[in-house]
Amino acid sequence: MADYPNEEHIVKILECELVTHNVKRFKLSKPDHYIFQPGQATDIVINHPDWKAERRPFTFTGLNDWDHLEFTIKIYDDHNGVTHTLGTLKAGDELIVHDIWGAIHYKGEGTFIAGGAGVTPFIAILRQLQKDNALGGNQLIFSNRTEKDIILKDEFEKMLGNNFINTLTGEKNGQYDNRKIDTAYLREKIKNLSQYFYICGPDAMVENMAKSLEELGADKSKIVIEEF
Repeated sequence: MADYPNEEHIVKILECELVTHNVKRFKLSKPDHYIFQPGQATDIVINHPDWKAERRPFTFTGLNDWDHLEFTIKIYDDHNGVTHTLGTLKAGDELIVHDIWGAIHYKGEGTFIAGGAGVTPFIAILRQLQKDNALGGNQLIFSNRTEKDIILKDEFEKMLGNNFINTLTGEKNGQYDNRKIDTAYLREKIKNLSQYFYICGPDAMVENMAKSLEELGADKSKIVIEEF
């Protein structure tokens, strides 16, 4: 990631709630004149002496014209780390947000490919497109282990309809594909290779997806991944 930004804003947690069994939505107070674009991110610190040295990047999932900030964060309870502690916080607790940086920028209509919590940069992008009546033919291919892991399933279904494609790697339920996203799967699902492709997820997945798309004939300059 780029050099740590120095700007700091103390914000309060207004609300926090589960959106899946292990993903929480945090609604935070918004600093004055704090402007970001859909797909961008910031570093967050828990405002407590024990955690002041631990900065983690998270993507904004709300829109800039909202009167509050929103983050949708996967909580890992298998060790006593930052997200575990975030999961124990409640309304009134404080966080520190920093400068706004990079991440993924929307460049034009295309296919979004996400693995698990990697969908978070796409949430604000797709919400903004919906607000602007500009969703067009954008589609989301979303890979998760099980159905209960699908973040914002109902919202994406309402937003994208048949352009919301789910595949589950650890569960067969008859409703969704039970496939790993690989070259063969992409060949089946993507008919237009001249469009933009947005990829976010585990590093190995991003690398493999980009390679698969290039093998299929996608324009490398139209493959968009996180910028740090």
